[in-house]
Amino acid sequence: MNAVSQTIIPLYKDSIPNSKPTADEEKSEISKDSILIVSKVSRPTLSIYLPPKEKRTGAAVIICPGGGYWILAAGHEGADVARRFNEMGVAAFVLKYRIPNDKTMVNKEIGPLQDAQRAIQVVRENAKAWGINKNTVGIMGFSAGGHLASTAGTHFQRSYIANPKKTNLRPDFMVLAYPVISFTDSIGHTGSADQLLGKKASAEKIKEYSNELQVTTQTPPTFLVHAKDDGVKVENSLSFAAALKKHNVPAELYLYEKGGHGYGMYNKTSSVRWMDLVEEWMKKMKFIKKQ
Repeated sequence: MNAVSQTIIPLYKDSIPNSKPTADEEKSEISKDSILIVSKVSRPTLSIYLPPKEKRTGAAVIICPGGGYWILAAGHEGADVARRFNEMGVAAFVLKYRIPNDKTMVNKEIGPLQDAQRAIQVVRENAKAWGINKNTVGIMGFSAGGHLASTAGTHFQRSYIANPKKTNLRPDFMVLAYPVISFTDSIGHTGSADQLLGKKASAEKIKEYSNELQVTTQTPPTFLVHAKDDGVKVENSLSFAAALKKHNVPAELYLYEKGGHGYGMYNKTSSVRWMDLVEEWMKKMKFIKKQ
């Protein structure tokens, strides 16, 4: 493997914002289907994967694993993906973000977004040391991690963290894999919505976190992938792509006929490797320069 061995750093140097003093109950386990599951995260971290110096393109991506805002699928939607980006010459950072929980947070709905914004801040502020162009820092998310990534890409005007250097918190691009985008009744994913906002969220809150309704001309260019038979309705990606098109934001959407949900980089029903399409898109968009 070419990737430089990973380094794990605490996301926050000092105290964690919006947190209550509690014991660390985090657990990691391998599920029956060999998936790495991390639960009860209250101490967020960033795992750093840097490509070899001779392969570096200057691009970087922050990866948000999925798990319904309940757990994190940190292997096939995290570390494995980081290594694939390193093969492209892209620096990758797996974000172990906090799981929304009233026991560990003052306001659980903003906890994950704070962590995503902090990750962007950390990467940009260390860009020189890590061989990164601070103008090509993207964010990627799977499933509920896709909701978090798309929230970072549509709610960046407001800083939810201390930002004394006025670091730009807008991601330069997004890659969203079978994402939860909407919390609306018709297409939304109620499990993720309930975890983040609670079961009695107001219509106003539902709208605020339904990211297809939050797209503007400033939303970053986006690559989306979804299977038509996904339990997280394909309309999540379709509605987001339509909103991007309406606002003249470059977007590419790849749809699999089948594949369901949670397949990571490898949809076994198809020979098409969607991460290869991401690489081509990033070259086309000049986020990575053609070698």
